[in-house]
Amino acid sequence: MTHEQARQQIDALREQIEYHNKKYYTEDAPEISDYAYDMLYRRLENLEAAFPELKTEDSPTNRVGAAGYNTFAEVTHTVPMESLHDSFSEDELRDFDRRVRAVVDDPVYVVEPKFDGLSVALEYVNGVYTRGSTRGDGITGEDVTLNIGTIKSVPKTLKEPLPFLEVRGEVYMSDESFLRLCERQELLEEKPFKNPRNAAAGSLRQKDPKITAQRTLDIFVFNIQVIEGETVTTHADALKRLHELGFTVSPLYCRTGDIETVIEKIREIGNERGTFSYPIDGAVVKVDSFSQREALGSTAKFPRWAEAYKYPPEEKETTLLDIEVAVGRTGVLTPTGVFEPVFLAGTTVSRATLHNQDFITEKDIRIGSRVIIRKAGEIIPEVVSVVSNPEDTVPYRLPETCPSCGEVITRVEGEAAARCTNPQCPAQLMRNLIHFASRDAMDIDGLGPAALEQLSAALQVHSPADLYDITAQELETLDRFGKKSAENLVAAIQKSKENDLSKLLFALGIPHIGAKAAKLLAGAFENMDALIVADEEQIAAIDGFGGIMAQEVYAFFRRHSAIELIDRLKAAGVNMTAEAVTTDTKFLGKTFVLTGTLPNLKRTEAAALIEKAGGKVSGSVSKKTSYVVAGEEAGSKLTKAQTLGIPVLTEAELLTLLNGEDNTERNEA
Repeated sequence: MTHEQARQQIDALREQIEYHNKKYYTEDAPEISDYAYDMLYRRLENLEAAFPELKTEDSPTNRVGAAGYNTFAEVTHTVPMESLHDSFSEDELRDFDRRVRAVVDDPVYVVEPKFDGLSVALEYVNGVYTRGSTRGDGITGEDVTLNIGTIKSVPKTLKEPLPFLEVRGEVYMSDESFLRLCERQELLEEKPFKNPRNAAAGSLRQKDPKITAQRTLDIFVFNIQVIEGETVTTHADALKRLHELGFTVSPLYCRTGDIETVIEKIREIGNERGTFSYPIDGAVVKVDSFSQREALGSTAKFPRWAEAYKYPPEEKETTLLDIEVAVGRTGVLTPTGVFEPVFLAGTTVSRATLHNQDFITEKDIRIGSRVIIRKAGEIIPEVVSVVSNPEDTVPYRLPETCPSCGEVITRVEGEAAARCTNPQCPAQLMRNLIHFASRDAMDIDGLGPAALEQLSAALQVHSPADLYDITAQELETLDRFGKKSAENLVAAIQKSKENDLSKLLFALGIPHIGAKAAKLLAGAFENMDALIVADEEQIAAIDGFGGIMAQEVYAFFRRHSAIELIDRLKAAGVNMTAEAVTTDTKFLGKTFVLTGTLPNLKRTEAAALIEKAGGKVSGSVSKKTSYVVAGEEAGSKLTKAQTLGIPVLTEAELLTLLNGEDNTERNEA
């Protein structure tokens, strides 16, 4: 390879690695597997070793991780939180042993699992938890004290009040919690996390600690970074001391002076990893003696006294016996492959999602195909490729009608998903109920996913119309409902009957009709009956409507199930008319952005007031923004407004403007 060819490859690899670093560390949304990333990284290391003059200080091989979003205060680590050098073969572990023995005599190693989560530091003063931070770039992390404090296995007070202690650990999400979270995300029509590591990272870096608390995170603590009041000389003693102080440490670590025993232990951990309740992606070998560690030192990025062994992704060949199609709670048809069972990454696998028709067509997956499967993130089985297709097999196509309710399946151009849009399809009842009650829809206070699941199971609430038949007496018979809470929920349900037609149209879950489109529909037709009889051309003529949106609305109101639901809602007294069009033009041509928590108004209420006065509400700040209305805990939108010199209003000043008085010049940023 010529010098110029090496330079080009190194530049391309650095660009790819930087991109994937950002997706993995900063956005918690990786696009490639850990193994694929490791191979890119190893290729860059090898090229930089072969052409050392091309290695630069800002190379990804010189840095740990990536900086996070600037949403938390910065923390400078007392002791750098280094990364580990990776090995991918047993011979590379033997090389590590030879490098260590070249510097120190008779090293002893500690072997433990390499947990796949988010590395953090915890600080204790006089035995009391005072601060928690992420690793970040190894030197500077993010202050996530409150979020880490929601993890039940993090001791808030140590069993002994040491003057100061800083430890390092790995926050993770168990396989069970991860699968439960994915189910909930699918229910709420959110994009699910790809693996437990990213779920843990995304959960720990939530602005609201209450959300973190709901995600059921856990932690293993594996290092003492700083200790005052006593001396610890070996890693094994440190793990024992951490356990005595109340931390959860790995139950699987072992201590040995023989590299072959180290390798055997790593094989053992690898063979058993599928049985663990927590995710691991390898094993770690560390020199036990702290004095020997000091003699070995570190490179710019890695300690020379530790090595990580990364397990390769395990893949198996099997036969696809059948394809089962289920309707998810969002109405999306999900094909699942049924295979001849194979033992894979510690468990027997016989099923894997096939995602959608595009995935099936791209790989030419057929019933009878010989396929290669693996576990994504060591958790979820997936099809990697098709090995062969017998001559008697035919290309597979998803059904054209819903397997649950028999309605015709729709697939919008440009979308991968095939979907049942029947609002009363039995397979998606819970999703419909959650959406119907949500803030931007009917805004029924107190009727979240947990309450709806309870009502569905106990009171047979299967349709939005069923909500309006619920009585306080029925609710009082259920767990977690007292007399007052039952009365409050019924009152909230009854209050929702008064909502404007636009909120009801959004609540119906018509494909491609969001809150803004629902307002346009309500403004154009003024009542539900007029909209039901409108033809596709009349709907498409609405300013701001596209052809696909008009098709979806027209098709929705041609369904018997939709008309039946609307008739039931009418009978229950739900409002079917739009509010009178305002003639107020006070805010005509003005664009507002709302940020933070307002003292009295909900954001939706403030937005409604602005729109009634002829103004527009945007979700982002730009030079075209007229005003930013800021409440408590206003974030980056307020900062951007101040940078651009856009006037910033309090809630009181917004109301003053609405009343016709403009005294906001003094509030310009």
